[in-house]
Amino acid sequence: MRTIDQKASPSEREAALPDAPATPWYRRPSLVPWAWAAAFCLLYATVAVRRHLLLRTTGYDLGIFEQAVRAYAELRAPVAPLRGEDFNLLGDHFHPLLATLAPLYRLWPSPLTLLVAQSALLALGAVPLVRWARRAVGPRGAHVVAVGYGLSWGIASAAAFDFHEIALAVPLLAFSLEALGRRRWRTAVAWAAPLLLVKEDLGLTLAAVGAYIAFKGRTDSGGRTDERARTLGLVTSAAGLLGSFLEIKVLIPAFGPTGGYAHGGQLAVAHGSLLDALAHAPLDLLRPDTKATTLILVLAPSALLALRSPLALIALPTLAWRMASENAFHWGTAFHYSAILMPVVFAGLLDVLGRETNPRNVRAALATVLAVTVVLLPSFPLAQLAQRATWHTTPHLDAARALLARIPDGATVAASNRLVPQLTSRCTVVVFPTFPVEGRLYEHQRAGLPRPTAEWIVHDSEAPESWPYRPGHWPYPLEQQQAELTAAVGKYGYTLVARRDGITLLRRAAR
Repeated sequence: MRTIDQKASPSEREAALPDAPATPWYRRPSLVPWAWAAAFCLLYATVAVRRHLLLRTTGYDLGIFEQAVRAYAELRAPVAPLRGEDFNLLGDHFHPLLATLAPLYRLWPSPLTLLVAQSALLALGAVPLVRWARRAVGPRGAHVVAVGYGLSWGIASAAAFDFHEIALAVPLLAFSLEALGRRRWRTAVAWAAPLLLVKEDLGLTLAAVGAYIAFKGRTDSGGRTDERARTLGLVTSAAGLLGSFLEIKVLIPAFGPTGGYAHGGQLAVAHGSLLDALAHAPLDLLRPDTKATTLILVLAPSALLALRSPLALIALPTLAWRMASENAFHWGTAFHYSAILMPVVFAGLLDVLGRETNPRNVRAALATVLAVTVVLLPSFPLAQLAQRATWHTTPHLDAARALLARIPDGATVAASNRLVPQLTSRCTVVVFPTFPVEGRLYEHQRAGLPRPTAEWIVHDSEAPESWPYRPGHWPYPLEQQQAELTAAVGKYGYTLVARRDGITLLRRAAR
């Protein structure tokens, strides 16, 4: 045991003290957010990969995005044959940041690359939120926030449905929101600026970030006027608005085959005149009831407390275009549309709780967050892990894999929607029967379909597992698909190669 000389200097006495036991690396506070992110990544990837192995992923949308990323990996323009002949996907949505996934795809050319990457990106959004939570509500509260975000329905719905570019935006916005919470305005803008390269509507979200900075940053923490922060916010807002305008009006039409913005029609005026549209707008944003339900569920993971934070205003652009859309898919809780809202909701929660002075109120809020998470969990896709069918391989799956294996690499294939992503990494694939027709995505033409030209046709007559779609066949009723299959043999020179368990494999006869 070392003795300490009382006449020694403070630095000498400190050096003579016994060494404190080292904290194990796995208990370091800085690693807690990353540990949660790793756990969530594993959870999401398990759901996504199992869905793919069970033929539950789709050509629309996993196959389309894989074709684009595969093209980037091969140093080509992101042409997606599933969207039409020579269709550059930048003419559909503006998402050049997808190219960052190309190196990963080059190493592992598989749709699973996109699914695992998406899982990691969604999970990464937990890191800044949990880090912020440790400061705002303490270590135990941070665990509650982690569970609330990681198991939230918006993230779960995105993780369990194919791949979408919005996954790239989730961690960018989450890190930006953390910086906003710490009044680090430049850092917040640096994280949010790449949103312009993720999707054309996210320039509006960037503008909302700028508006927040202009409002909250006009005075510093000491109450003094901060013109630099205010200017930064105004410039950021202008850049976001201008960026979205240029992408929608200039860049997307330049890349697209029609010279326009195909999705703009979903925001078409539903009433006879502009005045009628403005008069009905407030009610139209809440009709039908699905919209109101979604708005409540968006805020529910925060126990509705996010409404008390100005950060919640950053969710307005996404909510506004979704509720104003004429596409019913945008109104509900399925698909990937709400993933970008979850970081905003939990940032609003942390902003409110960080200003709460009564510990009892904080504990009650966190208990409510945890309760809401548990109550909603069985209704959304992560619950699939508890279903026996998720872990069960059927004879139908074995038949599908056996027949798909007979199609050679590099072939051109027309395949049923659920079979498409099983082939897009090694073949050139379109949907059977032909879809879209002449690039018209939202017109399900049921007469006069073009003749098939692919070398192979593979068709599945079994009604697939449908979440998040309604049960049934897509894009045409089974009867029409069967008629097109018969015509391929009777009129267009295809021969039957094999038929097994409702799956038919045809090959075009050599000319």
